[in-house]
Amino acid sequence: MWCYRGGSISAEPRINDRIRVPEVRLVGPSGEQVGIVPLAKALELAQEYDLDLVEVAATARPPVCKLMDYGKFKYESAMKAREARKNQAHTVIKEMKLRPKIDPHDYDTKKGHVVRFLKAGDKVKITIMFRGREQSRPELGFRLLQRLASDVEDLGFIESNPKQDGRNMIMVLGPHKKKTEAMAEAREAQEARKAEQKALPTHGRTQRASDDAAESEPEAPAEASDEAPAVDEAPAAEAPAEASAEA
Repeated sequence: MWCYRGGSISAEPRINDRIRVPEVRLVGPSGEQVGIVPLAKALELAQEYDLDLVEVAATARPPVCKLMDYGKFKYESAMKAREARKNQAHTVIKEMKLRPKIDPHDYDTKKGHVVRFLKAGDKVKITIMFRGREQSRPELGFRLLQRLASDVEDLGFIESNPKQDGRNMIMVLGPHKKKTEAMAEAREAQEARKAEQKALPTHGRTQRASDDAAESEPEAPAEASDEAPAVDEAPAAEAPAEASAEA
């Protein structure tokens, strides 16, 4: 009876001495077709170019191998996968709850949240909650949903029309911008803010240096010459008056 004893099947391609076939279809470093050559000849060319012999199509007959720097290839592949994950957009549905007779200030606050969600590229589920006698006036909730959709029509559109769901009325707004576009704009804005913050300390140091230089400058000699006669003239003006009084 066959028994599997564990271990994982490697997804890594076979390289160099791990390739166990008599001959391969060889592709050169620049993508040129070399042709079908014996495995020993392919390994010899790999050593000559100081590259690796990598099996890129194991199911072909004979297998296709390429001369490349396998370490560099793995690094570039990992970076591409990381960049793809970073730019991957996950659709998120936000929810905002309102009452049919909502206060104008509260409405503006709720609308601001909806605007922020749509700018971020997220869908928004708007729920109107009816209580008591409000359930007999569904047109109030319908008009409120239509008003909200009209107020944010430059950022989103009605993806799901208003519909009654028990005591609630629900409408879904979808953003005009895709999630990836919103994320790209957010990153650009963040990078711009960082650039401004880096520029501010330099400007501040320059301004402080100029202020310190201005404070350390000696006072103009003209001010000293103006004050000196004022001190000398006061006794001279009083002396004749005292002499005349004694006389």
